[in-house]
Amino acid sequence: MTIRSVLFASSLAILASCTVPQITPRDGTEGAIATRPLKVASWNLEFLAEKDGAGCEPRTDADYAAMRQIVDTLDADVIAFQEAENEAAAARVFNPSRYTIVMEQRPGAASGSCGGKQPQQQFIRQAVGFAIRKGIAFDRNPDVTALQLGNPQLRSGVDVRVRAPGHQPVRLLAVHLKSGCFHGDRAQACGVLQQQVPVLEDWIDRASVGPDRFIVLGDWNRRLAEPADAVWTELDDGSPANADLRLADEGVTPRCDPRYRSFIDHIVFDRRAAGQASGFAETTYASGQKHLSDHCPVSALLAD
Repeated sequence: MTIRSVLFASSLAILASCTVPQITPRDGTEGAIATRPLKVASWNLEFLAEKDGAGCEPRTDADYAAMRQIVDTLDADVIAFQEAENEAAAARVFNPSRYTIVMEQRPGAASGSCGGKQPQQQFIRQAVGFAIRKGIAFDRNPDVTALQLGNPQLRSGVDVRVRAPGHQPVRLLAVHLKSGCFHGDRAQACGVLQQQVPVLEDWIDRASVGPDRFIVLGDWNRRLAEPADAVWTELDDGSPANADLRLADEGVTPRCDPRYRSFIDHIVFDRRAAGQASGFAETTYASGQKHLSDHCPVSALLAD
């Protein structure tokens, strides 16, 4: 790890691994947005269904209400989310009066039963999207469909350019990569993930020569912070110059599930955004609280 990386990780770790905080919500006005750093976040919602009791993680109305409370307390400006069935499902967690929901256009081809502890339940579509705070302007770029590798079950990336009042524009790519190749290259899923990496690198390289700083965030299904990780090494090659990437969770140990030693949900900054980034945090469930997803939200701050 370079001295630069150590300093960056140290600054991010200050606010790391926090339990759901009691934060005074922003009021949604342009002035409120402009007076604080832009807060970006990511949360895998684990089979979030439109209807109660549906999907591989059947939920009650109370569960949806509790998830919405977490989002309200998180108080992020832009949240990349994964595993939502559709916009109606996402709206049960991201209050439509506070957030605009943008989702990938891939229709998906969910079929079959969930198996395991829920053999009677049926799969639902798992889609990627953004919840963007009302009052923040954004432009939508074409979805990164090449990440699907021609497979309708693989997720595309959602690409937006956010123009928050009082902040420089920032380009955001939400991803949910192939699961099952969390480290190394021997797992069966690694062949698919290894095909997605060049697609992602191509997007990063093209964005690096563009006019806007950028962030790639979501469920990478890969422990990028582990020493000499091959995927991270390939992506963080510093060519072009703005492809000198920074991993927000570098040096931070997750607390969401004690079984796991490092994150698979990541917020990755390009060189330009990295110089303005701080405050990486993991929002964990309170003691005794039901784990409403098998992932916890992660977030970071971006100055203007």
